[in-house]
Amino acid sequence: MSKQLALFPLSSFILPGGKMRLRVFEKRYIRLVKEAGLGKRSFAMALLNPFVSQHHRDRILPLATEAVIDDFEQLSDGLLGITVRGIRRIEIMDRWQEEDNLNVATVTELSSWPETRLSQRYPDLAKSFLQLLADYPQLQQLYPEPELDNASWLASRWLELMPIQPGLKQKLSAEQDPFVCLDNLQHWLEHNS
Repeated sequence: MSKQLALFPLSSFILPGGKMRLRVFEKRYIRLVKEAGLGKRSFAMALLNPFVSQHHRDRILPLATEAVIDDFEQLSDGLLGITVRGIRRIEIMDRWQEEDNLNVATVTELSSWPETRLSQRYPDLAKSFLQLLADYPQLQQLYPEPELDNASWLASRWLELMPIQPGLKQKLSAEQDPFVCLDNLQHWLEHNS
């Protein structure tokens, strides 16, 4: 079943269960936040393709994540700060811009990875993520209770954080099984550490 969502396109990536803090200052995104807060229209976090021009049709990649606002605050610089959480994967079917250049899309829901027990093949990925939480307090604030024994959760968080090409992030997030993603991430880490 398709529905219409506003899009918040970024170079950052989020999947279901993921959290992200954002500074909102453009009028179109302030409107997006207001509409979401009032229950008028939901929104999705979409990934930008940096390899095409800003006005290219493929500037926003097709796989995105519907999100909700968990928290908001006024930042020290007076801007609006929000914390969003991914709730479901979606695919953008058709996209257009409204008068203020806010991107809106007709989307269809995709299945998300089910909660799956982490295999013994990935102890380094769990340990490394725990170390990331220790090294980056802001990340630890987002995930005070990490689900390190859940393969889907761990694969999603690594995929959000890894500095890999957006197209590869899209490809790995489209896999039907989180273990395919974990295998690829573990291989990438071994060869880029």
